[in-house]
Amino acid sequence: MATKIDQKIVGYKVINEEEKAQQAEQAAAAAEEQKQNNIIQMHESVERPEMLVGSTYKIKTPDSQHAMYITINDIVLNQGTDHEQRRPFEVFINSKNMDHFQWIVALTRITSAVFRKGGDVTFLVEEMQAVFDPKGGYFKKGGKFMPSLVAEIGGVIEDHLKKIGMIVDEGMHEEQKKILAEKRAEYEAAHQAVTPAASEEGEGQYPPGATVCNKCSTKAVIMMDGCMTCLSCGDSKCG
Repeated sequence: MATKIDQKIVGYKVINEEEKAQQAEQAAAAAEEQKQNNIIQMHESVERPEMLVGSTYKIKTPDSQHAMYITINDIVLNQGTDHEQRRPFEVFINSKNMDHFQWIVALTRITSAVFRKGGDVTFLVEEMQAVFDPKGGYFKKGGKFMPSLVAEIGGVIEDHLKKIGMIVDEGMHEEQKKILAEKRAEYEAAHQAVTPAASEEGEGQYPPGATVCNKCSTKAVIMMDGCMTCLSCGDSKCG
């Protein structure tokens, strides 16, 4: 292909293959940098779109006859691209029980503000789950102990962040689950006990006489092979 030169030639240089490769690499790096600069990250200046994707979770505590409903709305950033990501934007809590109205409204506004700030918001989970009710906690469905209502709300946020990929839940390996199931069956056979169906308060999904696990707070610790072992998370004093 011929190239028309409209200006006076004042010098020239022959570009070898190595220089061509370097120029191509520099051009590719510049294009990638420009692409990265166009990626939208979550920050407080991001405007709320007309529609958000939301999930609603139900909490039922033994302290109240009315359930509590927690709705977490997410914003989808860079939609339709390779960098699409879903991030929490706001949270709402509703219930017929108005006993906790003031602090719940304050909690939702502060949590929503942290969400909109962007960055790593997973620290909220740990902070909320470390709140203890001076009147004592309660067991939720499944036998897990909740030190407070705020801690259970933190648990809901944790489940949601796992759902959208902000928290990676490694969990137990399938082989470990299989071993625990076999050991549980041996324990129930040896003690002639059958795990009853779970009650409304969450008791009974693990063998009778199980104690609370210090790691996952679930009433699922039994003596197994001469060692206290949790049937929920697999934690064992024997390693």
